[in-house]
Amino acid sequence: MSTWMVVEDEPDIYEVLLAMFEMWGIEGVAFVDGEEAVSWIEDVNHGRFQGELPELALLDIRLPGAISGPMVGEKLRESPPLKHIAIVLSTAYRLTPEEEKQFIQQAGADKLMYKPLPRFNELQQVLEAVIAQRRAKVPQNHKK
Repeated sequence: MSTWMVVEDEPDIYEVLLAMFEMWGIEGVAFVDGEEAVSWIEDVNHGRFQGELPELALLDIRLPGAISGPMVGEKLRESPPLKHIAIVLSTAYRLTPEEEKQFIQQAGADKLMYKPLPRFNELQQVLEAVIAQRRAKVPQNHKK
């Protein structure tokens, strides 16, 4: 079973996402803020997490607390076990092209999506395409 990670502070959104993942046969791991997500990344880095590592992270750009979605993406890219994860940023706020570029670069993101997110089947297709594109970029000897 695949695992996908969600960092989203809106309970209605992450609950719907987790329900969709379950219907698609995907395990969901959810965090409500950047601090919680970074703490989990540190657990993974130090061998304190024994579950299946996610192949995709869906990160809300604006989160409560000091750690934003792009900062979580940065930590994922710095993590030896997680650095090849597909990263999708999401936001309900309209960004300038400069802000889009800055957030994508900071997070090492593969895609930026605006809320409301696409509907059920379209969202699944978009996220699976991002995973496939990320896998194609990873050298064969660096895959899990």
